[in-house]
Amino acid sequence: MKTRTALLQGLLALALTGHTWADDETIATDRPDFVESSDVVGKGRWQIETSLAWERDRVGSVKARLASTPTLLRIGVGDTWELRFETDGRLRLRSEEAGVTTRERGWSDLSAGIKWHQRDGDEDAGTPGLAWLLHVDMDSGSGAFRGQGLRPSLRLVAEWEFAGGWSAGLMPGLYRDRDEDGRHFVGAILAGVVGKSLTDKLRGFVELSGQQLTSRRHGGSVVTLDAGLAYLLERNLQVDMAVAHGINKNAPDLAWTVGLSARF
Repeated sequence: MKTRTALLQGLLALALTGHTWADDETIATDRPDFVESSDVVGKGRWQIETSLAWERDRVGSVKARLASTPTLLRIGVGDTWELRFETDGRLRLRSEEAGVTTRERGWSDLSAGIKWHQRDGDEDAGTPGLAWLLHVDMDSGSGAFRGQGLRPSLRLVAEWEFAGGWSAGLMPGLYRDRDEDGRHFVGAILAGVVGKSLTDKLRGFVELSGQQLTSRRHGGSVVTLDAGLAYLLERNLQVDMAVAHGINKNAPDLAWTVGLSARF
């Protein structure tokens, strides 16, 4: 925890002293909502979006609590392209059943990917900004947290801006994974978000996210209802918080997160 606190303090100091490195546009992040932004960070820039997250779930007589440190590193390699490295970081899982407590700790898998910003949106014409994201999750985690093999995913992001500070986003996608029996399958992703700028620095959102849409034999669907806030501390620095409620049995009953994003 001391190491993570020192990292966050360092990011805060760098972002506050590095405002001359970026242009007049404020930071655009892919968090705290599930729907990604259609923007990229820009050539020669990099951006880190890190957080603390917690989940609580109960299935039958089993209670589970999971703590994680989701982090995304975005590196601009062109005006419309960025490299992306993403992980849920350090994981701590605590399970209880029939009075017996089990604890597991380890690291999550790493995902590497790219984002292509296809076009800007036009508020007057009502056309959305578009981006494509291609990621590959790798079986690089530890113990029970490691996935099976390489798991690619492809997502399209459409993002609209409206008068009065309103915005909307839609993200359909496909992913390829393996179930508990090692069988390959293809699942879907579909999420939509509505946002509102409450002040010049504060925005809120409500979102319905189908993070995993597949049949029961492949693990079942995971669908949540999310809401959150993001506050702009400085042009290159944002803090945020969000809460999610599972609306089907495969999703965590409750999840929440607090995060910090900095652009350099």
